[in-house]
Amino acid sequence: MRYENDDELDRALCAIPLEEPPADLRASILAATIYRPALPAIPFRLWEAWALGAAIAVVVWLCALIVGGGGDRAIASLDLLGSSALAVITQPLTLLWIALGGAAAFWLSQANFISVPLPQRFTRR
Repeated sequence: MRYENDDELDRALCAIPLEEPPADLRASILAATIYRPALPAIPFRLWEAWALGAAIAVVVWLCALIVGGGGDRAIASLDLLGSSALAVITQPLTLLWIALGGAAAFWLSQANFISVPLPQRFTRR
């Protein structure tokens, strides 16, 4: 069927037999939306929780090193870890991969992949 104007369409839609909505429909919608109890506010994001947990774990580990073997042992352990990390990071191949990754991240952040506007699917009259 093809309708030439909105009046014919309105008459056809009003002629459709519809069932009556349930009596408590409005109350159930309101209870599920605006009368619903508020969710508890989360004071921080998930990555912040992970970062806080990692920082606490490092502090506990350092405290355990100090209590277990004294300050000298803790400092020697930190010195060993620092020099090992520095030896790994300063290798030429590692520096090359870090530079390539940084360049790729910079290039992708600056690139504009959508240069042609997308066609609009729906238009208003």
